[in-house]
Amino acid sequence: MRETLRKLKILQLMTALFRARIIKILIPIIILVIIIIQGRKEIEHINLGRVLFELHRMPVSAIIQISLASFIAVSAMSTYDYLLRKHFKLDVEWKAAFRYAWIANTFNNMIGFAGLTGVGLRAILYKKSGVPIKTMGSAILFLSPIILVGLSLLGWLTIIGIFPVEPMFDAHPWLRFAVWGVSLYLPFFLLMQRSSLFAKWFHKEGEGKLPWSIVIASVGASFLEWACAAVLFWLILYHDLDHLPFATAIGIYVVAAIAGIISMAPGGIGAFDLTALLGLQTIGVDSTRAITALVLFRMFYFLIPWLIGLVLAAFEITPSRRQMKDMVTNGLDSSRNAWTKFWGWPSQFGLLGDLGAWALGKLVLASGIILLLSAATPGLIERMRFMENILSLPIMRLSEQLSVVIGIMLIIVSRGISLRIRRAFVWTAGLLIAGAVFTFAKGFDYEEAIILMIVAIILWVSRAKFNRESASLSPRSIGVWVILAFISSLCYYLVGSQIHPSLLRHLPARAQQWFLDPHEYAVTAVIAFISALIVLAAIFALRPNRHVEDLPDAEQLDKLNEFLQNQQGNLLSHLLYLGDKTLYWAQEGKILIPYSRVRDKLVVLGDPIGDKSLAGAAIQEFQRYADHFALTVVFYQAAPEYLSIYHENGYNFFKLGEEALVPLDKFTLSGKSNQGLRTAKNKSEREGQLFEVLQPPFSAELISELRLISNEWLGDRKEKAYSLGWFHESYLQRAPIALLREASGRILAFATLAPAYDNNRIVSIDLMRHLNETPNGTMDVLFVRLIEWAKESGYAYFNLGMSPLSSVGENANAHREEKLARLVFQYGGHWYGFEGLRRYKEKFSPEWEARYLAYPAGMQLPFLTIDLVRLVSRKPGKMEHTI
Repeated sequence: MRETLRKLKILQLMTALFRARIIKILIPIIILVIIIIQGRKEIEHINLGRVLFELHRMPVSAIIQISLASFIAVSAMSTYDYLLRKHFKLDVEWKAAFRYAWIANTFNNMIGFAGLTGVGLRAILYKKSGVPIKTMGSAILFLSPIILVGLSLLGWLTIIGIFPVEPMFDAHPWLRFAVWGVSLYLPFFLLMQRSSLFAKWFHKEGEGKLPWSIVIASVGASFLEWACAAVLFWLILYHDLDHLPFATAIGIYVVAAIAGIISMAPGGIGAFDLTALLGLQTIGVDSTRAITALVLFRMFYFLIPWLIGLVLAAFEITPSRRQMKDMVTNGLDSSRNAWTKFWGWPSQFGLLGDLGAWALGKLVLASGIILLLSAATPGLIERMRFMENILSLPIMRLSEQLSVVIGIMLIIVSRGISLRIRRAFVWTAGLLIAGAVFTFAKGFDYEEAIILMIVAIILWVSRAKFNRESASLSPRSIGVWVILAFISSLCYYLVGSQIHPSLLRHLPARAQQWFLDPHEYAVTAVIAFISALIVLAAIFALRPNRHVEDLPDAEQLDKLNEFLQNQQGNLLSHLLYLGDKTLYWAQEGKILIPYSRVRDKLVVLGDPIGDKSLAGAAIQEFQRYADHFALTVVFYQAAPEYLSIYHENGYNFFKLGEEALVPLDKFTLSGKSNQGLRTAKNKSEREGQLFEVLQPPFSAELISELRLISNEWLGDRKEKAYSLGWFHESYLQRAPIALLREASGRILAFATLAPAYDNNRIVSIDLMRHLNETPNGTMDVLFVRLIEWAKESGYAYFNLGMSPLSSVGENANAHREEKLARLVFQYGGHWYGFEGLRRYKEKFSPEWEARYLAYPAGMQLPFLTIDLVRLVSRKPGKMEHTI
């Protein structure tokens, strides 16, 4: 039977979709489409202008009542954390548990991310209070099945008619099945918790069945959460829809919440709202009034609590003054988070500090959106009349236009706040204060002004964390900012112009002069867009303290000479004399870190050079230096003996390939396996070919002849750079050159040598060039002669260079990226002879030594690979000097 099912194409398709995680995306989309199709007639009757008009008319007393109910509803979710605190005996104060619960739950409501947001934040926050990660893992596993049980209980109350929704079921029968499905979770939950087979998965180790007291407390905590949210929903409907009956409102909420849960969208966005709209339609509620109530529910249960959570997170996750000092002086870098970027989710070194800055960035983003919405939506007539008596109408219009400009700029610079850029902090503080003034002047909108001033105060209190001088600025980021500014301006125009016709019908003729017409909205949007771009261009053009890559001059190269005489180098040290890499001297000049920059990455060539005992501290020092400019450090061609040091500093690894090192004490031409090399050498001797190794300095005539050979060998190809040498006279003058001449004295091929600066232990081959019409076996002869010369000169190893992707991904348990690299190695010969290069070097019986790419955890390897290809393919001598 199983084999038959496997053969079914539909089952194979579903399996593939599940493994690709596409089903998780398709399910909410399908459910949302079904709901939209079911309720498309109701949606067409929504009047956006009237919705915003009704929101402005909300009485202050109703807003106060709803605000209190919202606080109680969100606070009710903290019962989960108090349950964890008691059951797992967590040594956390009740106030701290309440703050952690508010932050985790509001972020989870707003962002969702399959519950990972709440899980991750709880783990980070409780770890801050000294709770071990293992304990929090058990606690989160215990909490996961509890959350849905309260809604399941409410589902049963709906089914038996306590909260009647029969008109809703009759109009949309599919909702009945959804409610039944979720309601059946309650008995399943009780079975899990009271069964020895299942219970051990969901609570502390060493215990059997959960006691009834814990089970009842779990159900009660979940029921309290959903019931409080339902009461808030009813209270909003009660004030907005002329006292809608309690039981009916709760029933509609329960059905809508179940639809939202099934959709798996963050906060049930879309599915919850449309289902609630359908339910309210079935009892005769006008679509526009229903949307007004739903917008209020989203604001008071999701948006405003999340903004408060952002404020709490900005303070809660900001390191103390002493911790900040330790981080600056000692470079205490936190390990990176387990999941990667969502809304620019922080994933760089210094997680705690970054998460606080991330929260501040979202507060600034929200401030910009508030300014735009405030400018696009009409003010209250009484306030407009009051402001006209104080200020003239042109000044009010100008204040509105400036509010739009500032709103767009706040949206754009919010990214700089998340990156902890000092100048972004200064500009944002000024923009927030100016925005508060202008939004107040345009229509006495003191609520928005107060919000902006609160954000400005929070920003000022957190000013210590803005320690970066600048960030990388690429054409892509500039394009994103331009598009973001355009979208913000367009949204302002669309919202304002859509509201205008609906609004004017409800206003007296004299009051209409206070509001812009659609044409004026368009002009304001264009002016705001252009003004924001001009101001931002000025900010970027005049920004100081940009990271500048100072390429080594003669003095620096002399310092490098002296350093390599006293410290042991590595196989890549000689490439530093190309002069295309910046030399960073760490640990008071005792460690050398050579790097080049590509986009927002500083790519270090090889391992730190110098005293290995100082390498870890040097890496941390360089990370702090890069972080000062919002850059990331990557190590290219890292050696195995340094992997533990990189691992301690938060790096992951990808195997790049293997270096071929020929042990000279074992090298011989005897034996059957070396017959081809013996034959090539003997033929060369019979033809009178001459081999010699010349020491610098070299004559201009020799360099000219070698240049001709190099150009002929290159043909239409371009020189590579960074990790490869290229033909440059000053570089060639620093090391021996091996020549292979024919009997007439003409040079057939040449190779430059690269010392490892390790007391003559290893010498490497660097450039290898030959004439196009050389006899077969010429390069074999050159290699054999070089190896023999190195052996005679007292070297221990001769380095043939790296074989890219060699022995990568061979193990069945290798990472997915390395398995893909293995396929490239096997079948990528059309682009690059990976496998052929490995076979060629095997002729010389080398020992293979792995080389790795060390990159920060969370960095996307495919994008990093593209950047490395750009770096190596860069035109020799072409550097990006500024960021």
